[in-house]
Amino acid sequence: MGQKVHPVGFRLGITKKHQSQWFTSSKNYPILTEQDRFLRTTLFEKYREAGISSIQIERKMHQIWITLLTSNPRILIGKGENNLDIIRTDLQGKLEKYTLNSILTQPRFHFFQKDYLERPSEIALFVKKLRNPDADVTVIAQFLVDQLEQRTPFRRAIRQAIQKAKRQKVQGIKIQISGRLNGAEIARTEWVREGRVPLQTLRANIDYCYTTAKTIYGLLGIKIWIFQGDEKSALRG
Repeated sequence: MGQKVHPVGFRLGITKKHQSQWFTSSKNYPILTEQDRFLRTTLFEKYREAGISSIQIERKMHQIWITLLTSNPRILIGKGENNLDIIRTDLQGKLEKYTLNSILTQPRFHFFQKDYLERPSEIALFVKKLRNPDADVTVIAQFLVDQLEQRTPFRRAIRQAIQKAKRQKVQGIKIQISGRLNGAEIARTEWVREGRVPLQTLRANIDYCYTTAKTIYGLLGIKIWIFQGDEKSALRG
């Protein structure tokens, strides 16, 4: 039986970086990790139309710096100058409520409550625009989800997604969809690959994304690998 490794985790420290960058004690680690998960889930679900590709989180003392890489920053910034401040205030209130009502209610985390109430976390938001949205793995995955949920045949949806990526001159792309494809009674897995996708090469810059599409026949699992090219200096000391 084949043992699969996550393409991003396999390359951490070589061609990929952690999406959360901070240091803390072993006691605080599960609390801050759960806060990061909550922040990412909230932003991805609430601002799905913004085409958020990645969310980078940095912490300095009791400050949280969140950088959003998005294909449509206008939805986040809006027409008003204070739209980001509104989002930041709303997100900060939800984080505080979730921390107090969900995390700190567990007896093993009571030691963190006094310090958190004295100095609650302050959030700062930064927005960056993607240079090539059609070559971004998260944007392509969201495009596939939209097409499949609109009952587009999966082969046509895959072909359109690959054409969008090839126009941006990516070196390779692989798309795999699993489930009741086109409403078939028996679930199966179909995949298509164009170009090179060297998953076992450490210096290869591989972008990976997994998501699901909710159709009337059930969930469809979508996996996408995009080969952006080799980084020759990745393995040099």
